[in-house]
Amino acid sequence: MRKKASDMSIFEMVKTGLEDSIAYSRGEKMSLVTARVPAPPPPMDAKRVIQIRKRLNMSQGLFAAALNVSPKTVQGWEQGLRKPSNASLRLLQFVERHPQAVYAMVSEGSHSHASPRGQT
Repeated sequence: MRKKASDMSIFEMVKTGLEDSIAYSRGEKMSLVTARVPAPPPPMDAKRVIQIRKRLNMSQGLFAAALNVSPKTVQGWEQGLRKPSNASLRLLQFVERHPQAVYAMVSEGSHSHASPRGQT
């Protein structure tokens, strides 16, 4: 049975980590959990943002409301004045791959009294 990390010296922790890494590389059964980190979202230029929005047949205002950003942000992306953050890039990637999810979100909000972000 292994010691707890809190009971190990730094050398013992590094040694144990290296041993685990070697065992994992050999395909030996291990008790640790591994997860794959997704690749960062791909960059998007203004043209691609416009293509995504037009494919959804949405105005800039409705597209902005669906993404929970301001219409000025969408305008900035589409004019090439601003670049989407990594979080926005991931959302745009999702929207591009799963447009039906966006339609479902927009239709869920359409039965409220006020339109999203004051848009009509």
